[in-house]
Amino acid sequence: MPVPSQRYVRNHLLSILSPDDYEAIQSVAEGVALGRRDILIAANKSITHVYFLESGIASEVAATPEGRRIEVCITGPEGIVGVPLLLDVDRTPHETFVQIEGDAVRVEAAAFRRLVEERRILRRIVGHYAYAVHLQTAGTALSNGSHTLEERLARWLLMCHDRVDGDEFPVTHEFLSTMLGVRRPGVTTAIHSLEGAGMIKARRSHVQVLDRDKLKAAAGDSYGVPEAEYRRLIHAGR
Repeated sequence: MPVPSQRYVRNHLLSILSPDDYEAIQSVAEGVALGRRDILIAANKSITHVYFLESGIASEVAATPEGRRIEVCITGPEGIVGVPLLLDVDRTPHETFVQIEGDAVRVEAAAFRRLVEERRILRRIVGHYAYAVHLQTAGTALSNGSHTLEERLARWLLMCHDRVDGDEFPVTHEFLSTMLGVRRPGVTTAIHSLEGAGMIKARRSHVQVLDRDKLKAAAGDSYGVPEAEYRRLIHAGR
């Protein structure tokens, strides 16, 4: 797939680069289609590429030796997959896979490292993004330990809604139970509660957001701080 011109690029980080920095990335990048469940970063394996998502959502998942898994971060067109490379780390115990199919601009790891070393403004922008990811991960830990399942589910749905076009996206109860680290019956009950309050409409393998304001109220203070810091940091980093 060709890499779009900057005028048509949908990834936010790429869209705010200087034309010169964008052209430098474009010269070493390729466009790729991302299928659901494609593994972008394998646990404990060398990170081969960074991915600037143009559409879709990727999930970063932590796992125990016994196989328990929980989502710790999600990425959409606001960011990139491959943050460890920004910190000069070549692998991670976490796995990142495609949750919702889409497209991405992909850059080989060594080429990306060279660009970040050579280009100060690019380094600042992606460095600010790396901190925004840290805040999202910290927010997830706080939410998992301090909020009810309904609040956590509302937060997760809002985060997905932020990253997709339109109000509907694919998700199953089984997937949610893994991502939130809870049993499936609990997810089903929480979905029914949000649906009964008119916030969402759930159908087989899909959720539609009906009232975002109500959903934000349901999420309470579990949602909003990392998102506000992303807006402040990324725009300030231009």
